[in-house]
Amino acid sequence: MNQTKEEPLWSRIAVRILVNTISHPIDYAKVLIQIGHEPIPPRPTTTLFGTPALALPTVFEYVRYIKNVDGFTGCYRGLVPKLCAFTLNEYVYEKTASCIVFENEKNTDVDIEDLPEPEKRKRCIQDIIRELISKIVVIVVRHPLDVIATRTMAQFVGGETKYNGFFHSFIEVYRANGIMGFYAGLVPRLLANTAAIIMVGVSTYVINKYVIQDREAKTYTSPTMTFLATTITYPLLVVSHCMAVNNCGLVAGLPPQMPIYDSWLHCWAHLAATNQLKRGSSILWRYYTGPKVIVNGKPVPINEEKPFLKRIL
Repeated sequence: MNQTKEEPLWSRIAVRILVNTISHPIDYAKVLIQIGHEPIPPRPTTTLFGTPALALPTVFEYVRYIKNVDGFTGCYRGLVPKLCAFTLNEYVYEKTASCIVFENEKNTDVDIEDLPEPEKRKRCIQDIIRELISKIVVIVVRHPLDVIATRTMAQFVGGETKYNGFFHSFIEVYRANGIMGFYAGLVPRLLANTAAIIMVGVSTYVINKYVIQDREAKTYTSPTMTFLATTITYPLLVVSHCMAVNNCGLVAGLPPQMPIYDSWLHCWAHLAATNQLKRGSSILWRYYTGPKVIVNGKPVPINEEKPFLKRIL
């Protein structure tokens, strides 16, 4: 009986590991963008509406830049801890969710749309609670690996090698920040995930009950709400990645690349003030949103933390 339950889990993990491996260079570039590393100067362009703007390189151009600097294998920095974190994520989530059984819970194999309204509402609440508990446990368990993966990727900024080696990286995190270093950026990540789960669960229930009547159309509500919720909570993930590398001894987490933050709230306030909370959210159309000056009739970025102006002039 146990074996039949394990096989789908591990086969699913194997497929996702393959997908994550293939897509890792893109995720790697996004992490570098999220922590504020922009090695390629923006170029003058116009938006779709004809407004003058400064275009930053697409994620694919960024990946090409990483490859030119570090070679093909360099595009896979941080892959090992990332895959370990994902495997732990799937296993712990599955085990935690299966252990959470509510008193008098029944009809779990019946489609929620076939249940009477009181039981449907009760099932919705139970599912949200189960998802919340499982996700919180998973994040707390896997976060040290996510910190190591993020710092391993962030080494690209300064060309460092402190976090080379899976087990040595644990020692380096402890050496740099102590035990709390393994949980740098944990709070905003927990907030992002818990907020997304609650938003998706509640909005899906309300929309399917009061707005959508077609049974087939209801199946698209949850994925749509998930997309909207992750978009809304995305800034918290940016803050989480910044805090994971902040003041850890890497160039990426120290001035002038990044201020030293007192807390994740300080980080949030700084990124909000500089309009940087959404950086990395788009992989194709990226525009510089910081302060600008006009040079030879063209907008040029000026930012104390990024020497764009010197490069362009």
